[in-house]
Amino acid sequence: MDVRNYGYTIIENEWIAMPDGCRLAARIWIPDECHSQPVPAILEYLPYRKRGGTGARDNITFDHFARAGYAGIRVDIRGNGESDGLMEDEYTVRELDDGKHLIAWIAGQDWCDGNVGMIGHSWGGFNGLQVAALQPPALKAVITSCSTDDRYNDDIHYMGGCLNNDNTTWSQQMLAYSSRPPDPAIVGDDWRSKWLQRLDNMPMLAANWLRHQRRDEFWKHGSVCEDYSDIKAAVLAVGGWHDCYTNAIPRLLAGLTSPAKGIIGPWEHAYPHLARVTPGFDFLDEAVRWWDFWLKGVDNGADRDPALRAYLLEAAAPSVKNGFRHGHWIKEEVWPAPSIRPVELHPTENGGLDANPGDDSEVTISTPQDTGLAFGNFCPGMRVDDELPGDQRDDDAKSVLFETAPLDEPLAILGFPELELEVACDRPVGFVAARLCDVAPDGASTRVSHNPLNLTHRNSHETPEPLQPGKFYKVKFRLCAAGYVFPKGHRIRLALSSTYWPALWPAPETATLTLRFAGSGLTLPVRQSSASEITMQQTPALPDNGFTILRPAGNERVWERDDQTGEVFMEIRDDLGRQLDDGNGLQSDSQARHSYWIRPDDPLSARTEGAWTFEFQRGDWQVRTETLTRMTSTAASFRLKGYLRAFEGDQLLFEKKWDEEIPRDHG
Repeated sequence: MDVRNYGYTIIENEWIAMPDGCRLAARIWIPDECHSQPVPAILEYLPYRKRGGTGARDNITFDHFARAGYAGIRVDIRGNGESDGLMEDEYTVRELDDGKHLIAWIAGQDWCDGNVGMIGHSWGGFNGLQVAALQPPALKAVITSCSTDDRYNDDIHYMGGCLNNDNTTWSQQMLAYSSRPPDPAIVGDDWRSKWLQRLDNMPMLAANWLRHQRRDEFWKHGSVCEDYSDIKAAVLAVGGWHDCYTNAIPRLLAGLTSPAKGIIGPWEHAYPHLARVTPGFDFLDEAVRWWDFWLKGVDNGADRDPALRAYLLEAAAPSVKNGFRHGHWIKEEVWPAPSIRPVELHPTENGGLDANPGDDSEVTISTPQDTGLAFGNFCPGMRVDDELPGDQRDDDAKSVLFETAPLDEPLAILGFPELELEVACDRPVGFVAARLCDVAPDGASTRVSHNPLNLTHRNSHETPEPLQPGKFYKVKFRLCAAGYVFPKGHRIRLALSSTYWPALWPAPETATLTLRFAGSGLTLPVRQSSASEITMQQTPALPDNGFTILRPAGNERVWERDDQTGEVFMEIRDDLGRQLDDGNGLQSDSQARHSYWIRPDDPLSARTEGAWTFEFQRGDWQVRTETLTRMTSTAASFRLKGYLRAFEGDQLLFEKKWDEEIPRDHG
């Protein structure tokens, strides 16, 4: 697309006052044309620091938008970066109200024509949807990348009522992020007192989230799936099959009453033009096309695009590494798509998976606690590399398997596989984890989809009920959305386990499940059409991002097993590197470590530890934060311990410790 090439001016920091007097810090790109004619504006609003955080990404994104004739406003939420105030939690009422006030402030500036869009990735994508649900009058369109409509069942905290280990991992990361100091070059001599106040009020977010183990009002707040009709703005939802938030895109397309389009590529948790899982596509030009239609009224056909454009993945050797993924782009004009029909397969007593229902025989499932080591990271894209699910053969060997005969012809799926099980458990609490895999003729097993279910949540995430040991229950749940082509000669495998470490925190007791074949089945969303392939523009060469790499990023993954106890130790060490912001001279440095321990025979042996270090330097000014969180459990409660330390130079300036014990609630 021919994007105009306006000049622009950057305002490095603008204070935007909220009604309660709290000032939010904004970086603003203003096109030269607005001096003669106001322009629409694009807001990105998140807590990850516009200085020493997302600056490199912002430089690329808002350069492109400004050259296309859009003002860009990048704002840190209160209590983060240079903004005033204190960090409370994610997606609070105050945060979303601030978003409304920001949009009103932007629309009232003399350089803005009153039309505002919101763009956001991850946290920014979340609050784009959530602010849109508040219906600020000036907000006309949203682009949300890698976000969700359901904060309880499809975020980083819980899956199927099971506790994600990333509940603690993400809390640890946000503790490290939000404890970073404001930049003295912006806030002046008060930087230290503001920083100390911020540190003293820092919450242990994992404890906040663990106090809500069922779908209560805490999670319903900000979950736009509670009432899709609240959103009136046009929504472009973007994500990737290797991201953990892709499920939201087909749900948004089916649920929103406002104009909505979706794009799903092969990507990890990243904007498509910055993804390391490729091929990418020309996301920034696509965004400008979206803004041109909804904010400028340019009749460019963006409203007539297919409901969903998706990259169907094709088989290749499974790899934990980022890189190119084979596949092809397709379109679906409407969603749900008439080209997709359900195909039922049934597990059978001989380990088969076919069209004929099984008999009344049964099989038991009781897997070692270390089943799941090939899971990868829950949210690939938040670390350096080695995050994707690897060859599933080792996990498959510990699981109960059902698989088809080699396929006579390729079979494509697009959407949500569904699993129905007739199952009993010998304990009041039990989990089932399901994986849908593609098995190549050489035995390599690629995970295509997965999902767990806490069986106490079989009827409701709001009111879980303990299981009656030995009683059979009919349960039905969706696996994660997938777009994949199983090749001719490959087999489709369903793997079932009662444990899934380190993705999920274990149940309080070792449980044995009993599966009855007659009442169990897998439904695949099989795509019939093959005549709708499309071409997507590839990511062009990106401009210089204004940063110099002083130390490149790197990572390693360590895996060990104790020969005497059988305890498995896994550690992910990420050096995020050191960068220099060429524009303001700020150097930033970060490193992270995440460790996991478990014994195959003891769910209560599970423990995790996460640690982050951040350092900032400009001339003689040097500060560092160190954060650490540990988690263990008993049969009755979870235990979280951690600390936050802040240094100015080599001097310890501040230390805070946490020790929280939280009762388990059906999990």
